[in-house]
Amino acid sequence: MSSTLAGRHVRTQTSSIIATTVCFLVVALILTGLMAHVVVTMTRSANEIDDARATRAARAAIGAFVARLSGTTTDNAIWDDAYSAASSPTAAAWAYENWGKTSEDYALYDGAVVIGPDRSSIVSAYAKGKPFEPSAFFGEGFYRQIRVAADPARAPVVNFIKTESGIALLASQAIQPYEATTELPKLSTLTFYKEFSPEVLDALSNEHELEGLHLETKPRPEFLNTPITDMKGAVIGYLVWPSKAPGSTVFQQVTPYVAAAVAILALFLIGVLMVGASEARRLRQLAQAALFEASHDSLSGLLNRHGLLNLLEEFESSGSSPPRLYLVDLDGFKAVNDAWGHAVGDDLIRLVSNALTACHPEVVAAARLGGDEFALVHVGSATCEDMEKTILALFAEPFKIDGRTIEVGASIGAAAGDADIEPLELLRRADMALYRAKANGRGQAIEYDPELDEERQRVAELEGLLKGAIGSGAIEAVFQPLVSATTGAVTGLEALARWRTSTGNISPEIFIPLAERCGLIDALGVHMLRTSIEHARSWPDLALSVNVSPIQLCNPEFAAEVISVLQELDFDPKRLTLEITEGVLMTNPDQARRSIDQLKRVGIKFALDDFGCGYASIGALRQFGFDRMKIDRSLVSALDEGANGADVLRATISLATALQIPVTAEGIENSRQAAILREAGCDQLQGYLIGRPMSARDISSKLEEESAA
Repeated sequence: MSSTLAGRHVRTQTSSIIATTVCFLVVALILTGLMAHVVVTMTRSANEIDDARATRAARAAIGAFVARLSGTTTDNAIWDDAYSAASSPTAAAWAYENWGKTSEDYALYDGAVVIGPDRSSIVSAYAKGKPFEPSAFFGEGFYRQIRVAADPARAPVVNFIKTESGIALLASQAIQPYEATTELPKLSTLTFYKEFSPEVLDALSNEHELEGLHLETKPRPEFLNTPITDMKGAVIGYLVWPSKAPGSTVFQQVTPYVAAAVAILALFLIGVLMVGASEARRLRQLAQAALFEASHDSLSGLLNRHGLLNLLEEFESSGSSPPRLYLVDLDGFKAVNDAWGHAVGDDLIRLVSNALTACHPEVVAAARLGGDEFALVHVGSATCEDMEKTILALFAEPFKIDGRTIEVGASIGAAAGDADIEPLELLRRADMALYRAKANGRGQAIEYDPELDEERQRVAELEGLLKGAIGSGAIEAVFQPLVSATTGAVTGLEALARWRTSTGNISPEIFIPLAERCGLIDALGVHMLRTSIEHARSWPDLALSVNVSPIQLCNPEFAAEVISVLQELDFDPKRLTLEITEGVLMTNPDQARRSIDQLKRVGIKFALDDFGCGYASIGALRQFGFDRMKIDRSLVSALDEGANGADVLRATISLATALQIPVTAEGIENSRQAAILREAGCDQLQGYLIGRPMSARDISSKLEEESAA
């Protein structure tokens, strides 16, 4: 089965390389086509941009030509001397001297015509300094323009007109004074014209960068063209000039380089094909090694999680006997790493891997799923109990590594496969069983049972109920009195959490650890602190003690939350004592110290709870500066169980007295215990003998009774 899977992976890898090479070639060809398209587009665009510029320049040239002649006409027609001369007997001579003779070699116009007030008689008509007949030269269009221009106006009438020799520009305007003081009579008309001569075209070409500009009667498709229209809008000719085509010019210059680039690209693509073929051959040779690395753990050589799931899928698809899966988690492996270093830990992993692989002939595969978690796949007739005993027997004797004797244990979770069980589900079931085995203690083996899922479901439902109970305030605070050992007076109260439901009460020993596991302990702690303080405000003479989870104290925001609640409820911090267990001193001492110091600065006191049942040292008591020690109830109950119970208790209280730490004894149930504790120096008592946990209302009633007495 493994070889079939490997072959499938080999074919997949090879096909992937071939497909990648083909895709690369296709992409390269597409990019080449795109670049060719870009070059062609840029060439065409450059040509079109320059052609558009040239067309605008041609229109500007015509406009400049019109403007010059129009301005010249206005300068001469609106002239007091010309107006006076036009109506005098010497009008013809005056027109010749000022305009007709000048037309012989004047750059601004080629001819000048003066038409009388009747708009038909010729007063003066000279072209190039010689008399000429306007109607014969210009045709009937000349007199149409005269009739339009005869009326006084500030701007001349300007039109292109077809002549005997080509095309000319006519500008006509009534001869008038610069400023008219009375209504003017019919006026004579002055007309200047300028032909589109080669000299004019050359000047326009130079001025507007239109090389090769010339006049044609018809458009030339291979050239750029701008039409010239007469007064009726009819086209009478075309300005024509060749396109510079700068894009094509540049393209011709870079053509050798483009050809070289195409040749290089072709060689590159050939090289890619050759490299792709070579890589495909190499992958066929390396595929088995790559497959092994992908499905095996590099340290132990066993299957990894991916390889294990693939193997289980092969069992499922082959229809063979379903396997049994065992998950093995080492007990005490972290201590080995901490004591001897990771190198020794790695050697231990290798030894355990070899031992598990060879532990039983029916083990068909072994896997390493994590740091110290392994899996065994078992197919055969051996029972689950026999397999578990065989596996646990591997850890009965210590391992020897470089002269070191290293002891580790194991916890086992087992799950039986089935034709309908997916590999991931089988792995989940084994993991559920392993979780229960670890919870039961070291060296345990548990086989999956549906009850584990049912229990998990119950826990999940309980988590939801707990979250709702915290939000709705269903978890209440009750208070157990703390009394002076000498006077018997109530000096303080310890707040305890109680959860009452419609189906019964849920013990704090159940819901508090649950809150710690599911991340609700911070919300529960703030709720209990707030609720307790709200009630304690009614008892201003009593101190208040509230239990704090180690998880709360390790929260960097815990101190700020407590101070915020105190400020919000206006509660004196000196009345509040937070009780913590010694576990927090071992799990995260640095953060615990920061939180304790921050809260002690505002006046809050701290008590070490359950002293005597764990590992708290004298150094820890002094280092953290506890304000009170609470003796665990196990030391108090020991007074009734053995002769040395009182001696141990007295020694514990003497230790606290030497450190100048007051002592509270909890769990006092009879008068004998109370008497021994008073004699030993305990200053505060707590327990059922003193008073059971009571509601806030009962506490108020009790205090009122004591006050009345």
